[in-house]
Amino acid sequence: MPRTPSIDIPHLDGRRAVVTGASDGIGVGIAARLAAAGAEVVMPVRNRDKGRAAIERIRTTVPDAQISLRDLDLSALDSVAALGESLRAEGTPIGILINNAGVMTPPDRRTTADGFELQFGANHLGHFALVGELLPLLREGRARVVSQISVAANQGAINWDDLQWERAYDGMRAYSQSKIAFGLFGLELDRLSRSRGWGITSMLSHPGVAPTNLLAARPDLGRERETNGRRFIGALSRRGILFGTAESAGLPALYAATSSKAVSGGFYGPRGPGHLGGAPGPQRLYSRLRDDDAARRIWEVSEELTGRPFARRS
Repeated sequence: MPRTPSIDIPHLDGRRAVVTGASDGIGVGIAARLAAAGAEVVMPVRNRDKGRAAIERIRTTVPDAQISLRDLDLSALDSVAALGESLRAEGTPIGILINNAGVMTPPDRRTTADGFELQFGANHLGHFALVGELLPLLREGRARVVSQISVAANQGAINWDDLQWERAYDGMRAYSQSKIAFGLFGLELDRLSRSRGWGITSMLSHPGVAPTNLLAARPDLGRERETNGRRFIGALSRRGILFGTAESAGLPALYAATSSKAVSGGFYGPRGPGHLGGAPGPQRLYSRLRDDDAARRIWEVSEELTGRPFARRS
């Protein structure tokens, strides 16, 4: 059985933390660790039954967890707006936002409720809009915003001429694009926060590679059985070889969200061989994420596509 690395998380009493994608996989572990440190954790979920099951699981180890569900479908901008309106009405400042939810490589091109290619729409545009909706609360809480990208952001490119992959869909290339765009957004958020005095610290994390549900059977996405890749990753992970576990994969995001050593605009991931597993630490920024012009461009395009300019909430 592989040994899960450990990190120290400071007391988070009195801080509200919002974690997307916390109803299973990596997100459950992230939410549990934040709750154990005393944070009040909000779990926006698409499936309330899965969310309630996740809370029950968390409370087996953190009986006094302050944790609650909200409704969110990142593939529908109206749902994102509704969550933003609800949380703003509550008025509680947000000290931590971990943008962890994601969808990976549906075999056929699928679209969001708003007509965007699903991976670009949910992984990037949905989170982009969410941060915009929550900006007043993030500013008030002087929040750390952690955007979970992927090792896939170290390959491929943004398909500027066909962002929605309407002409020729490739699931893996579309996934890489969504994570590159999301990483560029996270870095541009940090630059804008510093230049405009928002008081938000934005960082990137990646989980390495672990046997999570991203590549599991997803009939709703047209994937009837888990991929061969997930079976291979799971077999090695169980033996503690090369890859991480669902528990260790959440540590880089937790490190970025809570460590005094994490820095503004930083990038964190596993430090093991190939950065696929192991204890979390700083990473060298992927080449695709070093283009400031591309970051500004993806920000502007995202504002246009979502119809949610950040300026109205800044």
